[in-house]
Amino acid sequence: MYNPLIHNRQSRRLKGYDYASAGLYFITLNTENSERLFGEIKNGVMLLNEAGSIAQKCWLEIPEHFPHIALHDFVIMPDHIHGVIEILYNPNLIDHSVGANNYSPRLNQTDMNQQSNFRSPSKTIGSIIRGFKIGVTKWMRQHTFVYKVWQRDYYERIIHDTEALHRICQYIRDNPKNWKEK
Repeated sequence: MYNPLIHNRQSRRLKGYDYASAGLYFITLNTENSERLFGEIKNGVMLLNEAGSIAQKCWLEIPEHFPHIALHDFVIMPDHIHGVIEILYNPNLIDHSVGANNYSPRLNQTDMNQQSNFRSPSKTIGSIIRGFKIGVTKWMRQHTFVYKVWQRDYYERIIHDTEALHRICQYIRDNPKNWKEK
């Protein structure tokens, strides 16, 4: 039961921002209690274990489930994942009754205005991350003794320009060699 005195979680999301909007997003997912579930770092190189390989496979399959998504740099670390996800277009502004292979013509402005209040939750960054987490968690539960894989939420940052994208991608690529043992 919801009790506002103890359940006062604050959203990290930008109020009023449409997280199905086209753009680039820097995502960080942490494992529950920083458990090192996905492998280890040796000499600055991430060595994936079987769970890490499954997490990588699930990450790479995101565009198969969300065809409006492109993946950029990412890294699976022992206890977290960093990645850049790009939403190529807002799928809520597409007429899905026409076209082939998930590609449809864009609606005109009148049609977009009529549909402006409609936003499918299955097309947002949150739903993409939720689907990824479910895939990894399902495998973990079937093949390991780990039941609680992920920290409850995730971190995202909207990438506003090319300079920020380059800086973030470099950070992702350097993450294994900058790993500090805890």
